[in-house]
Amino acid sequence: MEWNTVSNMRLQTGTSRPLLGGAGWAGVVLALSLAAAAALPVSAGNVRDGQTVAGAGKTIIEGGGRGLVPVTTVLAFHANGQGGAFECLALMPPVATSFSPESGDFEVNAMYVTGQVTSVYVRDGTAVLHGTATVTGMGAGTNMPFTFTVKAGGPGTTATLTVSGLTFHEILLEGQVTIH
Repeated sequence: MEWNTVSNMRLQTGTSRPLLGGAGWAGVVLALSLAAAAALPVSAGNVRDGQTVAGAGKTIIEGGGRGLVPVTTVLAFHANGQGGAFECLALMPPVATSFSPESGDFEVNAMYVTGQVTSVYVRDGTAVLHGTATVTGMGAGTNMPFTFTVKAGGPGTTATLTVSGLTFHEILLEGQVTIH
């Protein structure tokens, strides 16, 4: 007798038996299907059917970067009950001092966050988006969890991005955030 390493069943040498009958294979297929469905991104949250959160615009980071370096961002996002996308590009001046004539030229890529929204929560005109992103520049990494909290509105509305252990408080200068 020998051990069949696939099934750990002890079989006699020279005999041939199926490892699983028809009902056994159906069970395996069902188990694999359930496991695959559980591995798919799930959009948890309280967004109502057909409800969307979307926005785009230009922001300024409250307090700027280290050393009072001003930082602006360009962001765009959309999400609903099935998920969504998030993009944020942070730009800073080429010279790391706030007293330089170049401090108003926002052309250096300080950080780029691009990711998928996996859940959305909406309450009282505020949306909280969760997901994972690829981050370049400051806080670089892949599959980085992020949270983006934003209020509906135009210029003056606020947003907070937390990613890579960093938190950015932002004020919308141009653009619009809507929650439908």
